[in-house]
Amino acid sequence: MIESVLRDDAFLADVAAARRETRGLHLWWLGQSGFLIQWQGRHALLDPYLSDSLTKKYEHTGKPHVRMTARVVDPARLDFIDLVTSSHNHTDHLDAETLGPLLRANPDMKIVIPEANRAFVAERLQIDTAIPVGLDDGASATVKGFKIHGIAAAHEQLEFDGQGRSKFLGYVLQFGPWTVYHSGDAVPYEGLAGKLKRFDVDLALLPINGRNPERRVAGNFTGAEAARLAAGIGARTVVPCHFEMFEFNTASPDEFIAECERLGQRFRVLRAGERWTAI
Repeated sequence: MIESVLRDDAFLADVAAARRETRGLHLWWLGQSGFLIQWQGRHALLDPYLSDSLTKKYEHTGKPHVRMTARVVDPARLDFIDLVTSSHNHTDHLDAETLGPLLRANPDMKIVIPEANRAFVAERLQIDTAIPVGLDDGASATVKGFKIHGIAAAHEQLEFDGQGRSKFLGYVLQFGPWTVYHSGDAVPYEGLAGKLKRFDVDLALLPINGRNPERRVAGNFTGAEAARLAAGIGARTVVPCHFEMFEFNTASPDEFIAECERLGQRFRVLRAGERWTAI
C-alpha cells in the first residue's frame, strides 16, 4: 500500500495551516481524480473518491478494484467544503459513500453535476432532484464564489442524453485571479483545445492512465496526450491524476513527465495527500 504524504489529522492540520496564509491557491491531490482547492478560505472539492466502495463491490468478481494508495481522509471530517463536483456517474467520480458523509457534514454545500445526470445523481445520493447545480457544455454558473463552466468530455466518446446534453463534463473554475481546468475522465477530441484556449488556464488537472481494452473500462488521456493538451491550451502548470488508485487501471507518470519536459510544459506530480501552492 502506498502511504499518503499526509493523512487524517496531519492532512486536516495542513489544510488549517494553509487557511492562515493570505496569498495563493492551495491544491491537494486526494487520489484518483479527487482534488481539494482552497483559496481565501473557500474550498472546492473536485470529484472526490474517499471510500472503499469499489473495492468492496468488485471484490469477488473478475474485475477486482485492489486499492493501491491509502485513503487521505474520512469525508465526514471535511466539514468546511463549499462545493463539490461530479464530472460523471462512474462511482470513483460520484461515490455515495463519499458524498453522503460530505452532505451531512456540510448542510450548505453545493453539488455541481452534468445536468444530463440529475435524476441519476439524486437517486444514488438519495437527495431531492432540485438540490444539485446542473451544467452542460458551454453553460456556466457562479457557485459559492467560484464561476464554473461546463466543458464536454469524451470518455471515450462524447455521449448525450435525449435532450442533447453532455453526460460527461470537465469543469473550468474561475476565482480571483485563478483559472483551473479539471477534465474529469476524458480523451482528446477535435475542438477540445479550442474550447479551453479562451480561458487562459493557470492549472490543468488531467488523467494519465490511458486506454487499454483489456481493462474493460473506459479510458483516459495517455501521459503524453495530457502533456500535449496542457501545452496546446497554454496551461501554466499541469498536474496528473487518475493513477495509483486501483492496480488494474493505473499508469506510471514517466511518459507524462518525459513529454512535458520535451515540450517545455511546466508540471507538478503530486503524491496523495500532498499540498502544492501557487503564488
